[in-house]
Amino acid sequence: MRRTSISFCLIVFICSMLWPVTCRAQTGVPPKREFRGAWIQTVNGFFKGMPRDQMQATLTRYLDAFKRYGLNTVMFQVRCEADAFYKSSYEPWSYYLTGQQGVAPNPMWDPLEWMVEQCHARGLEIHAWINPYRAKTAAQHDMAANHPYNMWPDRFFQYRGQLLFDPGEPGNREYICRVVADIMRKYDVDGIHMDDYFYPYPAAGVDIPDDKSFAKYNNGMTDRGDWRRYNVNELIRQLHDTIRTVKPWVKFGVSPFGIYHNARRGGNVPGSNTNGLENYEDLYADVLYWVNKGWVDYSMPQLYWQIGHPVADYETLIRWWDKYASNRPLIIGESVENTIKYADPSNPQVNQLIAKMNLERSLPNVSGSCIWYGDVFANNKGNYAEAIHQLYFKYPALAPLMPFIDDDAPKKVRKLKAVWTSDGYILFWTAPKAKKEMDRAVKYVVYRFDKGEKVNLDDASRIVTVTSDNFYKLPYDDGDEKCVYVVTALDRLQNESKAKKKTVKL
Repeated sequence: MRRTSISFCLIVFICSMLWPVTCRAQTGVPPKREFRGAWIQTVNGFFKGMPRDQMQATLTRYLDAFKRYGLNTVMFQVRCEADAFYKSSYEPWSYYLTGQQGVAPNPMWDPLEWMVEQCHARGLEIHAWINPYRAKTAAQHDMAANHPYNMWPDRFFQYRGQLLFDPGEPGNREYICRVVADIMRKYDVDGIHMDDYFYPYPAAGVDIPDDKSFAKYNNGMTDRGDWRRYNVNELIRQLHDTIRTVKPWVKFGVSPFGIYHNARRGGNVPGSNTNGLENYEDLYADVLYWVNKGWVDYSMPQLYWQIGHPVADYETLIRWWDKYASNRPLIIGESVENTIKYADPSNPQVNQLIAKMNLERSLPNVSGSCIWYGDVFANNKGNYAEAIHQLYFKYPALAPLMPFIDDDAPKKVRKLKAVWTSDGYILFWTAPKAKKEMDRAVKYVVYRFDKGEKVNLDDASRIVTVTSDNFYKLPYDDGDEKCVYVVTALDRLQNESKAKKKTVKL
């Protein structure tokens, strides 16, 4: 059995005793903009064969917990092995959904469609999480007749029991772009998200069988590693261009393995003081190149290790990524289990939650975190979710800005008024007018200020909700307290409008 954290009360007590050193991140105004996400994986088989109502109830519990604990983004895995948790125009229904690849849910429903609706109803962003190259895991099951392997078997290779699209085949890049375009055209997703599986994780003495594609498509390159990195670079570039063409407001992010390059290798490639698997040399994923080219809108390295890990120290790695990956928003992939399992080296009485979060918020280029994984977070394992909510996510946060995509704010909301209804005292407003989709209001931020208090929209502690609704139920008491409510509009990139104010008596 893994050792869980001490109780939340003890965490808070120790935190207060060490103020302001341990908890310096809690001084002052909490961040108004911070990525706070969680991954919901499906390739683990948790949902396989689960009846629709049970799966929807489980996902509802997850989303309610995410909202309650202060998250703002969901990464939902929709393409595990060239299959689909949605009505795909190109690929079969997922084995990990129905238990038989190519067999539709019965009764029919579309998990991605449902998740988009449910996330947006709660004011959460949803990013469709895909695996680009994996066509079949090592799990034994039949592939559907319309699986892409059965149409173009010469465009794949096998490696250690897995079937993968050959990244060296140009047609595969074009096909993956068509799949992504299909998702965006059919679903109102806020982002396209890729995990860390590019070229396969290597095994000693087992070569990648890509001689055929190298001979055919080497483009004059003689170094196999450079050629493989070129292939992955081209996929990232083409995906970026596809997304900008189809729906330019959709964010494109990648969650690479946590080590880019080990400094011990030397050379001209920036490296960290680590000694583990590498993106650059082993997976052929040149993440810094994508960031510096502007081909990804955020990077999310998976720093699942603990502070003090002998091979991949968390503190070493988060400082390295902060230094080198700052050309785009940097988000840290956090492991719940490895955070609550290990003690803080500087304070062994507590786990590493406080130390990691203080590190994250102290670094200038870190824009938030994403939790691995959604189930353990929603179940509040080790009291992690409750603790992070009370200590760090007490107030809602907006997503980081992405001015390199768009920085035009929507117009102000209209017709803000407080009305008595049969459901209570309700604050209503009308959406601002917009000439183009990029400027359309999709969410609203509601602030509350005391009478005579200066309206400061940078103060996240004054946010009462972020909602897709155009109304908010006021907490009416006896009508003796006067306060000011402020409503702003957010567009698809969460650019925020100017404020509209209404004074009410509660």
